[in-house]
Amino acid sequence: MSFFDKVLIANRGEIAIRVMRACRELGIETVAIYSEPDKNALHVRYADEAFLIGEAHPSKSYLNIDRIVEVAEMSGSEAIHPGYGFLAENYHFAERIEESNLTFIGPSSKTIHMMGSKLDSKEAMSAAGVPVLPWTKGGVTSAEAGIAFAEEIGYPVIVKASAGGGGIGMQIVWDESGIAEAIEKGMRIAQSAFGDPTIFIEKYLDKPRHIEVQILSDMSGNGIHLFERECSIQRRHQKLVEEAPCPIMTPELRERMTDSALTVAETCNYTNAGTVEFLYANGEYYFMEMNTRLQVEHTITEMVTGVDIVRQQIAIAAGEDLAYDQEQVSLRGHAIECRINAEDPMNDFAADPGKIVRYRSPGGPGIRVDSGIHVGYAIPPQYDSMISKLCSYGLTRIEAIERMRRAIYEYVILGVKTTLPLHHALMNNRQFIKGNTHTHFLADQNIRRNLERFFRDEESRMQTLAESLRQGKETAAITAAVNVYLHHMKKNG
Repeated sequence: MSFFDKVLIANRGEIAIRVMRACRELGIETVAIYSEPDKNALHVRYADEAFLIGEAHPSKSYLNIDRIVEVAEMSGSEAIHPGYGFLAENYHFAERIEESNLTFIGPSSKTIHMMGSKLDSKEAMSAAGVPVLPWTKGGVTSAEAGIAFAEEIGYPVIVKASAGGGGIGMQIVWDESGIAEAIEKGMRIAQSAFGDPTIFIEKYLDKPRHIEVQILSDMSGNGIHLFERECSIQRRHQKLVEEAPCPIMTPELRERMTDSALTVAETCNYTNAGTVEFLYANGEYYFMEMNTRLQVEHTITEMVTGVDIVRQQIAIAAGEDLAYDQEQVSLRGHAIECRINAEDPMNDFAADPGKIVRYRSPGGPGIRVDSGIHVGYAIPPQYDSMISKLCSYGLTRIEAIERMRRAIYEYVILGVKTTLPLHHALMNNRQFIKGNTHTHFLADQNIRRNLERFFRDEESRMQTLAESLRQGKETAAITAAVNVYLHHMKKNG
């Protein structure tokens, strides 16, 4: 195989390290970029080379297309991997790379542009025969038109920004009394957040499940799916817990959904790794959107299929055909991912950036931790609050839950509030254990009361366990020796 010699990773934190790990296995040199607050970040130390690209604000660093391309060319990089977030789904970024002598490790700019518009993508998928919920074709241009459409399809409805993501600007409208205000507010938020005031109205499902299908496609037109993930445990439309496979999946439903996902990929001439997201309710599923990038939760698909998705991304971008056909990919076991965020779940998930003063990651059978932090690292307030991704694997779903409970028990993060207590509560929740989840699971007041009683015990336990990790002279000496060794290895290649 002929891969790249050097790849720049246009991202930070755990996802930058994840991509660098794949590159290191393939013998590819890596280039990190960093903002001023990230000068001591782990991804900077892990890379073969690292370049300061700007100030803390993303617009002056991780979103600075000109500076990133300049560093890539100056460092002799041949390709750029965007990770997720920041510029990963920015078609202007992909287009700029395509116009240079660099390779974008992802789909084409045209595909990103097409699927980045929820309106265009829904129109295309509907025409291709993929199930979609009723929506306002062409978007909403006036409050009157939006009101008329909502009355036609019936309440509840949801107002969304066409160019949006991450739940920004989404508003649920339960009856006609709130529709006019929601339309006006939606246009205002869409313009402010995305530079595009276009919104649309869609039929709203009250308690659906969020199920997504991972796909891989190469430049020769070959495409496969890597089965599905359940992503229904969310806060503010952002995922907190994912698992693979979906606990309620049947062979018939899986065949239909994966066929639809591959149809989506074929319709938009997709290449590289992508994820097709569906909402599922009452025995039916509906196309929601396609994420034209590597997903945060790719880890659990790797665990249940054995396919290294990042390695496949690099190979596809280098012109290689897929290493697998559909018959060679199978499911084995069950995996769960808990996103560990620096947030206070008891205060509406308010971010809690700060300095990590105690840190101990879990291990043992079936546990994977993707992280970009260390003791003494200060989590910057300017970026995403995710600290790490804690994953468990078992031959059965129950075994994966049991291992996750044990891993959470072992995990110590002090200095900031985290979502660890919430995940402890979830892994002991009867409804979650039964697989009875939906996208408003955490909003259910009965479930919230059940969760709250776990918090005090979990926080007390973490403090007690952390006492055994107080850094004495011997530990400090070992840490210093490791840092000296890493510096020596980096200096001497």
